[in-house]
Amino acid sequence: MRTPMILLLKFISCAIAFAIGLDLFFDADIVDILSFGLTVTVISYIIGDRIILPAYGNTLATLVDFILTYIVVWVFGNIYLNSVMQIAWGSVISAAMISAAEVFVHHYLLTHHPEDDRSANEKRIRSKLAFGTEFAEDNDVLDKKKND
Repeated sequence: MRTPMILLLKFISCAIAFAIGLDLFFDADIVDILSFGLTVTVISYIIGDRIILPAYGNTLATLVDFILTYIVVWVFGNIYLNSVMQIAWGSVISAAMISAAEVFVHHYLLTHHPEDDRSANEKRIRSKLAFGTEFAEDNDVLDKKKND
């Protein structure tokens, strides 16, 4: 139940941000806004919320969400949109608004469902940093043959 609610919350915040950043200041279609919103929602959830947030925390996850949103709008904006100014300013405005919303989404994820993300993350980090030392004597085959 947690994942659909988070995805819906992210999609609504992305749609609002793209409606303001791409449609209010410039001329974008509703199809463009919804397709950008869906793309950013899926990519941001997989990379930002499932990989970066548990491993590195809210600050880096928000920065990654800003960069991902900027890149998605810049790349797909060249395909769908006609104006270079619309792509440039729309990507900055939308990325800033989505990053501001992601702070609250990340805070919700970390406070209401900490056992899912933190415990798995701590186990993964401990297993990566757990260095085992093995002490053993090396048996030299040549010395053994000389003693026999």
